[in-house]
Amino acid sequence: MKQTVKTLGLCAVLAGSIVTAMPAYAETTLRIGTVLAPHDPMGQGLEKFKLDVEKATNGEVIIEVFHNSQLGDTTEMIDQARAGAAVGTVTDVARLSSFVPSLAIMSAPFLFDNYEQADKFALSDDYLGWGEELREKSGLVMIASNWYQGARHALTQKPISNPDDLSGVRMRTIGAPVWIETIRAMGAEPTPIAWGEVYSALQLGTIDGAEAQPTAIWNAKLYEVIKNVTKTGHIQLVTALVVGATAWDEISPENQKIVRDLAVEDGRYASNLTIGLGDKALEDVAASGVEVSEVDLAPFKKAVMPVYKLLDLEAEAEIVNKVLGR
Repeated sequence: MKQTVKTLGLCAVLAGSIVTAMPAYAETTLRIGTVLAPHDPMGQGLEKFKLDVEKATNGEVIIEVFHNSQLGDTTEMIDQARAGAAVGTVTDVARLSSFVPSLAIMSAPFLFDNYEQADKFALSDDYLGWGEELREKSGLVMIASNWYQGARHALTQKPISNPDDLSGVRMRTIGAPVWIETIRAMGAEPTPIAWGEVYSALQLGTIDGAEAQPTAIWNAKLYEVIKNVTKTGHIQLVTALVVGATAWDEISPENQKIVRDLAVEDGRYASNLTIGLGDKALEDVAASGVEVSEVDLAPFKKAVMPVYKLLDLEAEAEIVNKVLGR
């Protein structure tokens, strides 16, 4: 009898030790912010992501979505995530190239012809390897990198037909080297400012132009403060959903896989909305009185080719071509 009691007691102690040794994962709340409007495809994708994640994890992972720069500009949200806050955002991957230079290739000029190519590359071993490197160097986790916002076009006050027409034009762009050098190579003067300030900057004449994807042009009402949209499509804006590693590690491995899989799935959902709404957005912009025009892309493609050598992205371009089989 005494031996049985001792045995049961030992089992209880061992069981307690096992439970103590196992990591405990409490409910985790991630605050995901975007600079875009709720009805933008990215906003709609994030709302779907919220519902899907909370259902699939039985409420163990809660997603709170904040639109219209409520958590700050993209760079500010990235800084919050790196500082340990349970914050994430949808960001152009080029912003992350200060930590892993190879990531800039995702925003390289005239590299991807369509979303399908970018989606394929975003799930390649080479790209995912750079994602692991990003965590090590920045404390940021890329959950998915296939959230497509569309082709970027030139927004100006005067008609544009070739790079020479952009000479002297102060053009708002994203504050990352590949964006800055692309806009400079296209002939304009790159002027990085926060997205939330673009409308007023155009209205006040602080900048002469900008570049943006169709849905963003419409949703931000930039058609009210510009006269021309030239369909350059110089960069396919493929963005990543990133969160801070500190908050990510509070999620169990099982739920991490669920969140990653849903991020890819809902990234495709948002991207298809982008594609579906893009043409309609440009039609609406044109109907507002803005001149929307096609342009011969050959001079622009030639003008930006030196960007690859300037930023040492030639090897990465070869990797993309290999993954895409071209």
